[in-house]
Amino acid sequence: MTNDTVATTDPRLSRVRRLARWLDRSIPIGGGRRIGIDPLLGLLPGGGDALGAMLSCYILFEAALLGLPVRTLGRMLGNIAIESIVGIVPLFGDLFDFAWQANVRNVRLIETAYRPDRPTRSGAGVICLIAAVCALLLALIVAATWWLVSALWSLLPI
Repeated sequence: MTNDTVATTDPRLSRVRRLARWLDRSIPIGGGRRIGIDPLLGLLPGGGDALGAMLSCYILFEAALLGLPVRTLGRMLGNIAIESIVGIVPLFGDLFDFAWQANVRNVRLIETAYRPDRPTRSGAGVICLIAAVCALLLALIVAATWWLVSALWSLLPI
């Protein structure tokens, strides 16, 4: 079985492809463009971007279990962090999220780096590492949101 055949039949890859499509490209909006639920989640004040980041971290988790190189996992985390941090900016962040599509980018990275002959990682260690990284990312999103709201609040003439 070739790498291409395994890549198309592996249920883990199918699962992350479906999730990425759902998050970034599931809803046609006309003109050949599509939007997913991730930018729409970003419209929810306070927690939408954090929820989107957590869903994106699942794709990162699956990539880690597949045994992808740490460098690739770092690039994937960077895509999630960029989308999540920029996503907290009202309206601009949602437009950026629509254009950036971190989940689709991350699936492309998985498809490029995945080798079926590479040993997979154990679930327990990966779960702990990804949970810690996601908690740190969530804390960063909350802190940046707090800072942005405080900055905008200080501009109001009260």
